[in-house]
Amino acid sequence: MAKFKRVLLKLSGESLMGDQEYGIDSQRLNDYAIQIKEIVEKGVQVAIVIGGGNIFRGLSGSTQGFDRVKGDQMGMLATVINSLALGSALKNNGVANRVLTAIRMEPVGEYYSKDKAIESLESGKVVILSGGTGNPYFTTDTGSSLRGIEVEADVMLKGTRVDGIYTADPEKDPTATKYDQITFDEIYSQGLKIMDLTATAMCKENNLPVIVFDMDTIGNLVKVIDGENIGTYVYNN
Repeated sequence: MAKFKRVLLKLSGESLMGDQEYGIDSQRLNDYAIQIKEIVEKGVQVAIVIGGGNIFRGLSGSTQGFDRVKGDQMGMLATVINSLALGSALKNNGVANRVLTAIRMEPVGEYYSKDKAIESLESGKVVILSGGTGNPYFTTDTGSSLRGIEVEADVMLKGTRVDGIYTADPEKDPTATKYDQITFDEIYSQGLKIMDLTATAMCKENNLPVIVFDMDTIGNLVKVIDGENIGTYVYNN
């Protein structure tokens, strides 16, 4: 029995690289599509935001001489590329989906509106929300928070390459311990780099809980949906 009726799934663009140094790994993409199909078949309504870091990151581009606004716009386009790829993989696995963009670019994708997104979710389609917020200086984490609140998701599922939130970076500090639960205030006070501060504040202020989990381990997404205690649950105190 699914624990959640409607979720906002945030996927990492970097994870789409798989073992490559750049671009999209077709096997990783298909693995994601299969996992998403599993939860759709459980009756869960799924909205997705995916990053673009496997192609271009606006912030890093600005350090290489790109104007920050232009760099962020390039990053938004990278998220659209990833969204189209994921939409194609879902379709190949028999999952109906709709790509909406934060910037007008028909016929590549339809321009986003809350009504369109919710209508599609209620009809059983996966909705892929691309282009971030459509504005520079905002990350896809903030885009995920905003869209999750707008489509009235029960929870944001933040799929990453690690299995939750730790006291420190587990790849650098072997003594780091994992949190099963943590509040938004504790994330802020401890300076934990889970999402940017804008995204964290939006989730806190609008009571959108977040579950951080390892999406790259096949089977984890359905475990989260079933309420198994994996990852880290972030809530409002």
